[in-house]
Amino acid sequence: MNDSRNVSVIHDLEGKKIVIIHDIRFRGKRKINWKEVEQYLKRYIGEVYEIMDSADIVYVGKDFADEYSGSQDTARLKGALAKAKANASQGIPELIETAENRRHKGNLNPKHQRDAKFGWYRYDSRFGLPVYGEDGELERYNIFHVEMLIRHDADGKRYLYDVVNIKKRNRHPA
Repeated sequence: MNDSRNVSVIHDLEGKKIVIIHDIRFRGKRKINWKEVEQYLKRYIGEVYEIMDSADIVYVGKDFADEYSGSQDTARLKGALAKAKANASQGIPELIETAENRRHKGNLNPKHQRDAKFGWYRYDSRFGLPVYGEDGELERYNIFHVEMLIRHDADGKRYLYDVVNIKKRNRHPA
């Protein structure tokens, strides 16, 4: 697997940041190979990123790759949204760094009392994926909105847990 990432951050006409993922690494007309996505995501374990909007520090823990590729949210995804989540994995650092609109919520599930002792944070982020025509030429980018789900651990640190609620937007980047 090629280890390079072809990712950039642009601003739309309203000045909002969009993470542009220039390559479609994970393809599949019917089904995404989530084990392959999980293997790809392991490269981020142990990394630390800062959210520009809030200066919050976010760690990528060892549970992230498995949760991202095997969560209930992922299992519900079909077609273009599954492909979008799989390919969003290439822009994890930038999705964290450009996240905004922090919201806190306490624990609702007893199983998370240990790993998310201080609750959960959700942040919004956006990314774009290229759409190519039959001639292989770039036609446009599809823009997606996601929520970055971050757990606030008993150790006081915030860990990226999953990327959820992917929705396609009908606006195109500048």
